[in-house]
Amino acid sequence: MKARTGVLLFGLAGLVALSAGTGADTKPPEQRASVPEPRNERPAIESFSRNVRECVQCHAAESKTHPLTSMAHAAETNAECTVLRSHPLMKLRLGRYDYRIERHGDESLYIVTDGAETVTYPIRYAFGLGEAGQTYVLEKDGEYYESFVSYYQAIDALDITIGDQPYKPSSLRDAAGRHIGSHEIAMCFGCHTSNGVSGGHVAEPTLLPGITCEECHGATENHMAGLKKGDLQLAQMKKLTGMSAEETAQFCGQCHRTWEYVAEHGPHNVGNVRFQPYRLTNSKCFDVDDARISCTSCHNPHDVIDRTAGHYDAKCQACHSGGARAGKPGAKLCSVGTKQCSTCHMPKTDLPGAHHSFTDHNIRIVAKNQPYPE
Repeated sequence: MKARTGVLLFGLAGLVALSAGTGADTKPPEQRASVPEPRNERPAIESFSRNVRECVQCHAAESKTHPLTSMAHAAETNAECTVLRSHPLMKLRLGRYDYRIERHGDESLYIVTDGAETVTYPIRYAFGLGEAGQTYVLEKDGEYYESFVSYYQAIDALDITIGDQPYKPSSLRDAAGRHIGSHEIAMCFGCHTSNGVSGGHVAEPTLLPGITCEECHGATENHMAGLKKGDLQLAQMKKLTGMSAEETAQFCGQCHRTWEYVAEHGPHNVGNVRFQPYRLTNSKCFDVDDARISCTSCHNPHDVIDRTAGHYDAKCQACHSGGARAGKPGAKLCSVGTKQCSTCHMPKTDLPGAHHSFTDHNIRIVAKNQPYPE
């Protein structure tokens, strides 16, 4: 029986994230330390690699790789957005509505018309890198809106934003996008930006696009002051190493959604394949106390994700070793193969409308034509 803890509020921040907008005292961007230019594994985002503040002075290895991660680019500004810069004009027709995203210098405009009227919104931020969709945050008269259409890399074009497929707009403004209220601002900006939320509002003066070191590890001011003074107590920061599998799933689940959140709020269908902590916790092999089945045993949050199936074989075999090798009691060896374990036991799952196949983190023996285990 898996232990369950109380529901965590979704939308606090980051892959492994602390709450945004909770009084974290951070220095403005101009005071951040520069990062040596990393060897770029993702050319599309090289010119906008993130600085990591003072952390680079002591944590050089993490500081080289983290700026290139998808977490670091969970949000991009209009000016820096790679997709928008490389697509000066994108068009889509849905029913009686025509959509256009036009590039003008360092700005992209989101334009919707029904033939009689036209509305135009400046794009403020892009959420996501486009591999599994890139959705745009629009701003008009101080209010924020989620774009009704998003960019999808697989089709290199626009289509309806995930979750909006069933929606039938009744007006031009509805067709443009959905208003983001204060609760959703905390959810969306809390998990896509750093220091981006305060009192249920977007905190533009402190907002940094993407997830920085401090969103997971906490504010650095006392840490730096303690190091300078030799005060080890003041220099202490939140320890993220040594967490159990459940503690890690809860921590990462603050943004990637916990078992409790999905169980209570859904979705209870294939849509939850996107929520890895929930899916992992449903795995038969999930052990709340065994760090070998935790999020970070496979994924280094400071580095670009490795998408080679064979890379994870050693992770599986840390438990499923068999014979005299150290493993986990009761964890059997696979009778079919010893390589690329995840291709069978963590199948790629198509999400309708997403133009993308997600790796299902519910680790299991998959029977042919087996329905999706919700």
